[in-house]
Amino acid sequence: MHNTKHICILLSAAILLFGLGYATRFDVRNQCPYTVWAAAVPGGGKRLNQGETWTFNVNPGTMQGRIWGRTHCSFDESGRGRCETGDCGGVLECESHGAPPNTQAEYGLNLYNNLDFFDISLVGGFNVPMEFSPTSIRCRGTRCAGDINSKCPGELKTAGGCYNPCTVFKTDQYCCYSGHCGPTSYSEFFKKRCPEACCYPADVATSTFTCPSGTAYTLVFCP
Repeated sequence: MHNTKHICILLSAAILLFGLGYATRFDVRNQCPYTVWAAAVPGGGKRLNQGETWTFNVNPGTMQGRIWGRTHCSFDESGRGRCETGDCGGVLECESHGAPPNTQAEYGLNLYNNLDFFDISLVGGFNVPMEFSPTSIRCRGTRCAGDINSKCPGELKTAGGCYNPCTVFKTDQYCCYSGHCGPTSYSEFFKKRCPEACCYPADVATSTFTCPSGTAYTLVFCP
């Protein structure tokens, strides 16, 4: 993962060991009362009306996978268009990361000690509530379903979502360019509403989860 402005950590594992294995299955389901255009790198993208599910597989050893939701999108027949939040270069089938604000599920597969590492990150802001859970093996998932958009501080508020302060202020205090940063009143706003989410670039201890390699996952918008 590059660009600490928009990502969290995945990588409490400093040594990455890759192994052979089967592809990991992801089921992405939209339970929101509105359409969400799901996005994934790797994976692409798909329009999901309420109640619909998109399934795709990702190879083991993937270090920097991300899944997020886009809102208020319009695409033509060739798959070109724009989204109000989470846009990935104006295409339906994402090949690049989403523009803030967007709630992101981050993961790395079959990394250190044959484990998957994953989190929900608000380092790129918030747009859609999310739950990210293992479905094939019993281990702990994570969720961020707090009421953030309606309570968003005025200086962070934007159409369809809530910016992280780094996007707005672009200072080391919020973006952690130096690698040394701590919580702020803005990150505490996010943390209060989503205590399991990564809310600033160094927010690792309470936001990173692991499952054995080979686990299948479900991501739910509006859990």
